[in-house]
Amino acid sequence: MEQTPKELSVQQQIVPAERDEAEIDLLELFYHILDHWKLVFVCFLIGAVLVGGYTKLFMKPTYEATAKMYVLSSSDSVVNLSDLQLGTYLASDYLEVFKTHEVTNAVIQNLNLPYAYKDMQKMLNLSNPSGTRILHITVRCGDPAEAALIANEYLRVASQYVADVMVTDKPTELSVALEPERPVGPSTSRNAILGALAGTILACGILIIRFLLDDKVKTGEDITKLTGLPILAEVPVFAMKQANEAEQAAAALPGKDDAV
Repeated sequence: MEQTPKELSVQQQIVPAERDEAEIDLLELFYHILDHWKLVFVCFLIGAVLVGGYTKLFMKPTYEATAKMYVLSSSDSVVNLSDLQLGTYLASDYLEVFKTHEVTNAVIQNLNLPYAYKDMQKMLNLSNPSGTRILHITVRCGDPAEAALIANEYLRVASQYVADVMVTDKPTELSVALEPERPVGPSTSRNAILGALAGTILACGILIIRFLLDDKVKTGEDITKLTGLPILAEVPVFAMKQANEAEQAAAALPGKDDAV
């Protein structure tokens, strides 16, 4: 059955409109989110209060204590350039000493700690500042006194282990760890900001999903997009509302039934 030119013209107008249906008007989406700024702001506050309050009330603070080891390959009072260079290489090697089971288990036994090897390694953080022969032995723990005690014991045990097993000069215990006075984490303000951002993203995500799933026809432009046909006229809603109110007011006037 052949189609008339009029039918072909209507189909040609509708097909592009169906293709445009998949496009997203970013400006319209922005105004849609802006219209619901109160919801976004409420989610912003709820996220900040919930995460910040949980951090403050339920998360246990942690403390860090740092002991320092000085690595030098010569015990003489005069240190030449080759000693300094070798000491730099040894500092990198000594980092592996702290990862051995022998050193960690010795620390656990000496202090009678209730931790396993994996727990101790998670608490321990080692660093060698660039260009130095100094090792920073940092221990993070929920008890400030215990953090300092473990860091100092690691310093003592590792120094002796290097001298006995690696048959080299014993590293110098440069600085012992002191009991920290303030916790290093968790940060209540930082977590509150992250919670606020999470609440904002969640609110925007809900609004975007609602915007994408909303297929109601609201304006003449929506009709044009769906059908490809032009709009000849529009009747404003407020005009119809005013007409209905006028009819109700006229019906309520006294004496109307008598006049009829």
